[in-house]
Amino acid sequence: MLKSGIYVDAENIRMCGGYGMRYDVLAELGSVGNSTLLRANSYLAEDRERTKDDPEYRQKLYRYHSVIRQCGFKVIKKYVKHFVDDEGILTTKANADMDLAIDALLQARNLDRIILLTGDGDFIRLVLALQNMGCRVEVIGFNHVSNDLKEAADNFLSGFLIPGLLPIIGENRQRGIPINYNADRGFGFMRYYRLSSEGLLPQSVFFHCSKAQDINDSLFLDSANIFEFTIVKNPDNSGRTEAWDIQSIDA
Repeated sequence: MLKSGIYVDAENIRMCGGYGMRYDVLAELGSVGNSTLLRANSYLAEDRERTKDDPEYRQKLYRYHSVIRQCGFKVIKKYVKHFVDDEGILTTKANADMDLAIDALLQARNLDRIILLTGDGDFIRLVLALQNMGCRVEVIGFNHVSNDLKEAADNFLSGFLIPGLLPIIGENRQRGIPINYNADRGFGFMRYYRLSSEGLLPQSVFFHCSKAQDINDSLFLDSANIFEFTIVKNPDNSGRTEAWDIQSIDA
């Protein structure tokens, strides 16, 4: 049984496409298959001045923290600091990178697998250090993920592809990436994932570019592009399962 830990760079995730991420799904991901979740930390920013002066902000923020704790995560707060430069311009900063890195290094002695949620390339050294301690490091991010961070990780997976991690508008919609696309004939397959008790299981479904309106079919040549689609049985093709109503998530 692998002992797992999850570390969430919450501000980076929020600013880079992961707003509204469901922590209950994340906790489930850390404890499926042959894994048991031992540590789950989320590092968040709090503006103490605003918390003090804005009751609505305080109530909303603390309710959010409560939901995260109910999902089994420890909330580690980094308080926002305000600075005024020589030109009188006010800037704010709340960086929890150091806190996350120190906690992960100290706790990794009792872990086999670490799931790191961030897109920040500043964590490359942390990833390498954890690997040198014998841990498998898996990175999950959304938009603007450092390519060097992806390469350093033992595995990278876009958070958009994890079922239920972010809400999808529309019944029975899936997210996936194109594979084996034949540009001359206009067809290929969409790879998507199913979260089960065994872990994330890859699935694939046939698609034709005619089921993607207003999309340049050259986008299907790059498996880094993510699409939403509905899986249907095509009555005109012996009931074969296909991906229809394909839309780019960047559209």
